[in-house]
Amino acid sequence: MADSTSSSPDSSSSNSSSSLKDLQHSALQLVQWKEPKKSAAAFGMSMLVLVSVATLSVISVVSYLLLACLCVTITFRVYKSVIQAIQKSDEGHPFRSLLQRDISVSSESIRQLADQTLIHLNWFTCQGRRLLLVEDLVDSLKLAAVMWVMTYIGAVFNGVTILIIADVISFTTPLIYQKKKTQIDHQVALLRSKLEETVQKLQDRLPGAVKRTKTE
Repeated sequence: MADSTSSSPDSSSSNSSSSLKDLQHSALQLVQWKEPKKSAAAFGMSMLVLVSVATLSVISVVSYLLLACLCVTITFRVYKSVIQAIQKSDEGHPFRSLLQRDISVSSESIRQLADQTLIHLNWFTCQGRRLLLVEDLVDSLKLAAVMWVMTYIGAVFNGVTILIIADVISFTTPLIYQKKKTQIDHQVALLRSKLEETVQKLQDRLPGAVKRTKTE
């Protein structure tokens, strides 16, 4: 009894970690178009939701989506009930398998997700403090340049538009990369070398006190 009781937390932890890994694997499978039908459905649904949010309020989008889902499920339920009554069959509820499926979220999964979120939050906090308090002048200048570019992006696009662009990029970039892998890797290597060269020139022009602080 003691052995089985002591091994249950380990098994639940392994199950939750495997479920998170399966979720990440499924997401990668979708964006990499391993199963074109599922990827097309996910891409179409995500674009539909984002475009709807861009034109309507979030409350309207959620209401319309739930209403459409209810129209489909109620119609299918009534249709199956009529067919069963005509054929005098006893198949039962058409969504029985889905209703009996366990979709509850375990406390271990929430705890593991919270731990991972805490790790990323701590890293983000430390990096933000390092950049805002200018621990490294070059990195802080990089952040300033990125934020300056983001001001122009924010003036042209709103948040939903950026999400739509990100969604398109997420589903199209893997396909383009698979077809043009060699050329893209070559261009990325050239861009990285030029960037490193520019950063090195910038560091060489820094005052001596700043460079000594950086080397320390």
